[in-house]
Amino acid sequence: MDKKNLLIGIVLLIAAFGLMQYTGSRNTPRQQPLPPAQQPAPAGAPGSAVPPSAPGVQSNATFAPVASAYDDARYVTLSNDYIQARFTNFGGAIEDIAFKKYADEKSSDEPFVFNGSHADPIFAFTTDAFTSKKLDRHVSYELVSQSATEVVYRTVFENRIEVLRRYAIVPSGAPEAAGDPYIIRHELTLRNLTGEAVPMPAFSFNIGTASPVNERDNGMYLTSGYNNGEKSKFIERSKLAGGSGFLGFGASAPVPYVSSPEQIVWASVSNQFFTGLLTPDQPGRGMITRRIELPPLRGMTTPAVGLTVSAAFDVPALAPNAETTLGFNYYGGPKEYTRIRSFSKVSKKNEDEVLQFSSGFYRTIMLSGFFSPIMNRLMVFMHSFVGQWGIAIIMMTLMLKFVTLPFTLSASRSAKRMQKVQPEMQAIREKFKDNPQKLNQATMELFKKHRVNPLGGCLPIFITMPLFVAFFFMLQSTAELRFQSFLWASDLSAPDTIARLPWLNFPINIMPILMGATMMIQMRLTPSPSVDNMQVKIMKFMPLMFIVFFYNFSCALALYSTLNGLFTICQQLVVNRMKDKEPAPAPAAAPAAKGKRPMKNVTPPKKK
Repeated sequence: MDKKNLLIGIVLLIAAFGLMQYTGSRNTPRQQPLPPAQQPAPAGAPGSAVPPSAPGVQSNATFAPVASAYDDARYVTLSNDYIQARFTNFGGAIEDIAFKKYADEKSSDEPFVFNGSHADPIFAFTTDAFTSKKLDRHVSYELVSQSATEVVYRTVFENRIEVLRRYAIVPSGAPEAAGDPYIIRHELTLRNLTGEAVPMPAFSFNIGTASPVNERDNGMYLTSGYNNGEKSKFIERSKLAGGSGFLGFGASAPVPYVSSPEQIVWASVSNQFFTGLLTPDQPGRGMITRRIELPPLRGMTTPAVGLTVSAAFDVPALAPNAETTLGFNYYGGPKEYTRIRSFSKVSKKNEDEVLQFSSGFYRTIMLSGFFSPIMNRLMVFMHSFVGQWGIAIIMMTLMLKFVTLPFTLSASRSAKRMQKVQPEMQAIREKFKDNPQKLNQATMELFKKHRVNPLGGCLPIFITMPLFVAFFFMLQSTAELRFQSFLWASDLSAPDTIARLPWLNFPINIMPILMGATMMIQMRLTPSPSVDNMQVKIMKFMPLMFIVFFYNFSCALALYSTLNGLFTICQQLVVNRMKDKEPAPAPAAAPAAKGKRPMKNVTPPKKK
């Protein structure tokens, strides 16, 4: 590649990167007006969720304040084989949820705790819901009753409205028909204690705070989401942070919150592997997403920036001495597709879309929403037999390679034939270089003569790319791979770092390097259409680009790509040894006798 083309390529790459940065900054949502009933007040203003004297208040208005524990708080714990939910009397809500099947750190006995540091307990009211007095996390509720699977809290607002909050979980050892063990059922009962009708304004409560899972988590997986009855929408943490734009153009300031004032069938707040997913019996009226600065994780010196979400609901007016009950299912647990899909089928509200297999234009055109669930189920099915996730990925790769084998073989043969006709194609280009019409006609006749499909070499890309993309997005939220070791990799959901360069602190990841090596070998074995083809020269840089792009991604993805490359190398070696049969020449027309005209066919056509 000459210097001119190399320079053009570098300029185009810089321009593309700058365009992405500029587009990202322009796509940062502006602060939308909230419905009047849920407009947040500034900290310290009348009706604000946190008075200025409350502990944990931050001066930065673009972050939600962090809640601090009360010294006189009383806690109740509900537990089964999968979760340990801790309830607090302040707010009558869920303080945090520990996941017993998922460790907080590698080789640790401590479980991962969801909503450990938070803006509010889960289900704690976040607005001045009932005019003159707040019912937020600062209000102490009376413990009415508790058992192994249920707890009930009570308070009375202004001697007019009794508020009952009942929580229940599935007991240990319960059959599947009893429900998912990660789901907490909440029923909010409001009872009018007076003989007069009481109009009820809208209220909102917190549905959880999601934080980065470890010190390597850069927050790209932190999202809030909701479904409006027609489609699911997601808000990334980066959309609240603003941006510097491109060379100063398109810069935007951080926003304190993002409002989603539309119907919500379900709402969620998620990190890479875990989610808090709220499904109300009746749709809500909107959702608010805010950033929050949490205490630094182990190995970090700066605060961990997370997301906190609240959902708003309407309450019908209460007739004299009447009551109303609102019901909610709250899934606090891992992003296990098979688990979430099972109760999504029952509710028919598409909660499985919280895994974001198909959200976004790129994932849609790549059919990720179709292939990702299939690949997840296939991987889980393989694991049920072999009991090792690395082996399950190998078996899944073999199966996918077997399914696509006929197409890739056909494409390899087509590329081989294309290489054979290159001398003739070069001669045609020289002959008709000043006549594009005859050049195209002669080229198509040459392809037809040698049975060459000019698009045949692209077929493997079109077949394998959706599978690759589907596997990539599936791995983003597969909690089952977390802390699962294979060969030298201690965690299939993270880079397989074996060491770090001491003077640069640069990680040495083996699997992406092996992936790039297999790609280089593939390119050497695959027939090239022309040594002067600019596309071929650019493709030589693709392995290096893939190493750079995927160097810090999950090593499970690199494992899949490396194995796929090894199988493709073996396939190409076989194809290169195969002899391609030359097409039979077209029958030549019989020569006419000397001095005579060729006989003309005068047979009349058949009548229709």
